[in-house]
Amino acid sequence: MIRIGYDAKRIVRNATGLGNYCRTLVTDMDATVGDHCQLLLYAPDRGHDHLRQRVSTSGHLRFVYPHGGDGQRGGLWHRISTDRWRLHGIVDDLVRDEVTLFHGLSGELPKGLRRAGIPSVVTIHDLIFLRHPEYYPAIDRRLYKWKFLRTCREADHIIAISECTKRDIMYYGGVEESRITVIYQSCGNHFAQPVPEALADEVRRLYHLPQRYMVCVGSVEERKNVALAVKALPSLPADLSLVIVGRHTPYADYVNKLARGLNVQQRVVMLHDVPFAHLSAVYHQAEVCVYPSRYEGFGIPVVEAIQSGLPVVACSGSCLEEAGGPHCLYVDPDDEEALAQAVSTLTTDQTVREKCISGSREYIMRFEGADVARQVWQVYQRLVPDLK
Repeated sequence: MIRIGYDAKRIVRNATGLGNYCRTLVTDMDATVGDHCQLLLYAPDRGHDHLRQRVSTSGHLRFVYPHGGDGQRGGLWHRISTDRWRLHGIVDDLVRDEVTLFHGLSGELPKGLRRAGIPSVVTIHDLIFLRHPEYYPAIDRRLYKWKFLRTCREADHIIAISECTKRDIMYYGGVEESRITVIYQSCGNHFAQPVPEALADEVRRLYHLPQRYMVCVGSVEERKNVALAVKALPSLPADLSLVIVGRHTPYADYVNKLARGLNVQQRVVMLHDVPFAHLSAVYHQAEVCVYPSRYEGFGIPVVEAIQSGLPVVACSGSCLEEAGGPHCLYVDPDDEEALAQAVSTLTTDQTVREKCISGSREYIMRFEGADVARQVWQVYQRLVPDLK
């Protein structure tokens, strides 16, 4: 029996971003592998039920908790002990379970895999803490850098989710190109599905969505640069609003103050803690997606928006051209007038709009499902040739 182990912390704890990447990939792997293979998800605890249950399970897949426990959550001591387990104690469990290969899904690997003779793969999503250190406290930068360099030494192979991230790994980690494979982030087809009219109406009423709006999805933080979209509003029609969906941070207060200063506060709707079940309806009722982030490892909201049938305006300078492809529109992250012009074009020129939507939809098919799982399996086979 072949057993592939995965670091499943983000699967059970993170609702967006890394959590979505991990859940989508293991679900696709579950549908790809044969009956001779087990996928073991090593989680520090059971986390959130609604996240854990979004993993499509079969006989191939099961969760494993520290030292054979039941995964119940505890207090401070529990968090300390499970952090220590993820750092090195997990290796004893991997040996006990006769794991063939271990995959760190969120940029980290435990210490001791090489000594235990367990081949390892790690997915690194971004190195923004090195590329843009101004967005991180000094202590966080030091910790993240230490983890990154140690993981580079421990890993037998690294998966980068974009060419941009690959370049950063080589530059900051001194990793030779032959040890890195670019496999773009997978994306399920949830957002491509039609939204029932009843759900659309419910979501519009629940969140008081405007009649016309552009949508921006992502944590409301400085790096995401949603202020650029707010600055563009005075140059756009008065009946077009901006709906921002994302985790609240202190930067959100700055964005709200900026909106008041520009007298567009009535046109800015900020939504936090939107359930996954409602997000698709928010996307589908928008006219355009704006994603003005200064730097990303990939930019999955761009793909989600395209799946939802939206044209996208994003910013140049990182990997967003890789996520959205050549048919999206891209602007400088400091040019609000260019953003306003791009949005205006996509909401008034039907020919450009339809070309953007159809071309982008064809482009993102490379990110969907089984093909990504197949590429990951091929990386595993390089390390363990006996894998079938």
